[in-house]
Amino acid sequence: MAVRVLVVDDAAFMRMMVKDILSKNGYEVVGEAENGMKAVEKYNELKPDLVTMDITMPEMDGISAVKAIRKADPTAKVVMCSAMGQQAMVIEAIQAGARDFIVKPFQADRVLEAVRKAVG
Repeated sequence: MAVRVLVVDDAAFMRMMVKDILSKNGYEVVGEAENGMKAVEKYNELKPDLVTMDITMPEMDGISAVKAIRKADPTAKVVMCSAMGQQAMVIEAIQAGARDFIVKPFQADRVLEAVRKAVG
């Protein structure tokens, strides 16, 4: 069975890129969200196997969303994505429960590696 993924990013273009990489490689993108609030809602509704989560978004940032998702489901698997390769953000994301961190612009093989690592 295909791994079900929720793609979260405030930029439609970035969501499309991630979706494209994943679906071409046998993953099933079951939903998308453009901010952290929607991400938490969609996670609870869709129960995906994995979430790719942008950090900087309106309404609720990715780190707060990861915390909310992991509070509801401690087994949730999340891979953070951000253009800002800031050390502090990476550490904060990992402490919040993210399994891995991908820096934009995305390299397809790096996205796939992070996803494979996160889902085991």
